[in-house]
Amino acid sequence: MSNPFEDYKPDFCTSGTFMRLPEENDNAKVAILGMPFDAAASYRVGARFGPQAIRQASMCLSTYHALLDVYPFEETNAIDIGDLPVITQNIHKSYGIIEKAMFDLMKKGIVPIGLGGDHSVTLASLRAAAKVYGPIALLHFDSHTDTWDTYMDEKYWHGSTFIRAHEEGLLQPQKVVQIGMRGWDITSSLDLSYNVVPQNELFNRGIKDVVSQAKSIIGDTPCFLSFDIDFVDPAYAPGTGTPEVGGFSSHQTLKMLQSLNEFNFIGFDLVEVLPSFDPTQTTSLLAATIVHTFGSLAALKVRQDSISMK
Repeated sequence: MSNPFEDYKPDFCTSGTFMRLPEENDNAKVAILGMPFDAAASYRVGARFGPQAIRQASMCLSTYHALLDVYPFEETNAIDIGDLPVITQNIHKSYGIIEKAMFDLMKKGIVPIGLGGDHSVTLASLRAAAKVYGPIALLHFDSHTDTWDTYMDEKYWHGSTFIRAHEEGLLQPQKVVQIGMRGWDITSSLDLSYNVVPQNELFNRGIKDVVSQAKSIIGDTPCFLSFDIDFVDPAYAPGTGTPEVGGFSSHQTLKMLQSLNEFNFIGFDLVEVLPSFDPTQTTSLLAATIVHTFGSLAALKVRQDSISMK
């Protein structure tokens, strides 16, 4: 007698990939990859376990994004290539491993979605992107600018990512938009000619106005989106390394991200998920939902590109 549930897996059964995505597909337009490096964190460590937690939480997500009307990972033939073998004791060798993986995907026209790890990993992704596209635009959601020069005389840490990227010429400074900052002085970013929308300004102006400004600044320039989970208030995302109270709700965060469908995204990452401070999986589930939204934005672009080619 045949088993009618032979091809069915309960939500708690995981293959180890995001939403059970395959590891290979010759037609892939999106690839998820883990970047489990956290040795550049200045306070709490443990974000190396973030990719695993996000993948586990993804098991209960729908294959369909109802608000954006897209099947993100089906329409992009998405894959999950697993976690990169970073070297915890060596940030520069880890950068090299991440950069190569990101470059190999981007040069094939595949949009990567990286799962951190602390925010230092983004520098390697930007290096790869600049090799493929030249200096790019950046849309950065965070409670910190991450443009501080050094920490205890160390130049490479999770708070210096975007000043190092500026120094290396990876970004078009006038097309960098940083949103949600509330944890530190923004002067260091303004000195780099970055556009900064602090938390209170975002609350006062509203999502629609800020997104419209970001679009007018960035235009169709190839753009990388980097999202630090501490953009969200710790009431909604407690599992992170440097939480800052007074932030945004899950609803506000998703509403903003869902409105970004007119940007030319060439890559995404989500960083600083720290499972040991996330006992009810609240943070991991939100992170997985954000990754689902990233996939949806990439799928909409694939759909639009397909229509324009006809």
